[in-house]
Amino acid sequence: MMVELNHLRCFVAVAEELHFGRAAARLFMTQPPLSRQIQLLEEALGLLLFERNSRSVKLTDAGRAYYDDARRILRLTDEAADAARRVARGDAGQVTVGFTAVAGYRLVPELLAAAREQLPGIRLVLKEMVSVAQLDALKTRALDIGILRAQAADPAIGVARLAREPLLAVVPAAHPLAGRETIAAADLHGVPFVMYSADGGRYFHDRIVALLTAAGVHVDAVQQLDQTHTVVTLVRAGIGLAIVPASARELGIRDVVFRPLWTPEAVADLDLGWRVERNSPAVERFRAFALACVGASGGTG
Repeated sequence: MMVELNHLRCFVAVAEELHFGRAAARLFMTQPPLSRQIQLLEEALGLLLFERNSRSVKLTDAGRAYYDDARRILRLTDEAADAARRVARGDAGQVTVGFTAVAGYRLVPELLAAAREQLPGIRLVLKEMVSVAQLDALKTRALDIGILRAQAADPAIGVARLAREPLLAVVPAAHPLAGRETIAAADLHGVPFVMYSADGGRYFHDRIVALLTAAGVHVDAVQQLDQTHTVVTLVRAGIGLAIVPASARELGIRDVVFRPLWTPEAVADLDLGWRVERNSPAVERFRAFALACVGASGGTG
């Protein structure tokens, strides 16, 4: 006969009470079935666990040795069940979160600090990736959540806006345009320009091209790069001017200035992305938390 958890529960109760009547009451059962469970356990083990007579119940040496491990097994069983329930509720688990470099300046650290306090059972694994790579990683399940710049609509990926921020012109501090309060469209016509690439920097590339095209502006794209910090660094070096998200100011790069553009349409969105189907409870819990947390903070990027 196999030893079952119910046998162990009965044994531990009798071992702690040293009285079959009290142990039966503790287990909400009558004494005869309890006695039968102890008998079956002793038969399965081939051991006498208790010395009992009409006046007393005592553990044998074998019973005392068995008691510690029996309690440990029951405790581990309860802990395993509790851990499984926590995962099922979304209170525990692992969530892999992708984020763009710009999001890592302020939004991601603030979100992590809030999650550590309010979702202590969820372990977040962070991966810095450009938006295009994040979208691919969401589909292959290499990521659970993406903090990204959404591209064209994809039925497999859900998207919600986390933040909106202005796009700004960034120019060397010694450049004549640095003294302007606002950069006009005509100011950029024909100038050397550090552009985002159409691959890794696709979101900003497309936004900036659309903005310039609508204003009838042509720039001389001397370099095309994926990452905002590299774009700003090349502006500092005098390679060209650029348009970047306002969060680039968080980089603290010296000898450049940021100026508003000519139109209120010059904005960029930062989004939360996730797979539409088959997410774990922890992923769903973190997704809802992130949207609520950033929304409560104003979502300004």
